[in-house]
Amino acid sequence: MFDHLSGATRLFPIIGDPIKYVESPMRLTRTFGERGFNGICVPMQVPAGDLDAVMAGLTAARNVDGILVTMPHKFAAFAHCAASSERARMLGVVSVVRRNPDGTWHGDMLDGLAFVKAQKDHGAQPQGARVLLLGAGGAGSAIAIAMLEAGARELIVHDADAARVSTLRDLLKDLGQGRVNVGPPDPTGCDLVCNATPLGMEDGDPLPVDPALLTSSMFVGDVIAGHGVTPFLAAAEAAGCRTANGGHMVEAAQDVMADFMLQKADASKD
Repeated sequence: MFDHLSGATRLFPIIGDPIKYVESPMRLTRTFGERGFNGICVPMQVPAGDLDAVMAGLTAARNVDGILVTMPHKFAAFAHCAASSERARMLGVVSVVRRNPDGTWHGDMLDGLAFVKAQKDHGAQPQGARVLLLGAGGAGSAIAIAMLEAGARELIVHDADAARVSTLRDLLKDLGQGRVNVGPPDPTGCDLVCNATPLGMEDGDPLPVDPALLTSSMFVGDVIAGHGVTPFLAAAEAAGCRTANGGHMVEAAQDVMADFMLQKADASKD
């Protein structure tokens, strides 16, 4: 992985807080190597209040060609982009940015595409499904768009922040065409249950839904990476559900992120 590490190596930091659970440094670096590209992804712990200063520093460091953005920076980092994809503009959110020729940043939001790909890779069928989405933040909003684009019959959105849910519902009005509803964290009657909240990142976090309501006919996905089988997914598996974890989402994201960072024309529908 590091055979070609040198002063010519291009840098792709991943910024977030907490950062210790992210899996992209190893996986994206490996993907670069498989493509014969001398690049490395490195983790950087960046508290929310320090984002502006860190972005200024990364912008000034001209061997930084791109940045992966994770919680809590997905919304704030959008303001640092001079250009962005249509979906990133729609959401006001980015998960990745790459360097423009003039030194500014171009952003996109790939979380939804990666999440849906991971679910499908492990047996989920979004087409025609009734989907419960838990979390309407940056990742949840992107997943909502991707699920609707994948043909979900109904999308039920829940978030503890009612204003956030209302904003997402209004945003999806045209795309959803009546398929988007707001509801409680109750998976009854759903085909897919998607956790896009931070619940499960810390020991003692409550489960996002009552596990007694899960049935074996449901497919359960979780965005939490670096934790293997989270308590939520363990409860789902105990109920007989098929599952996909955050690690599967990270793995699904590698090729599309590498395409984006290396400026492949078909990577992100810019």
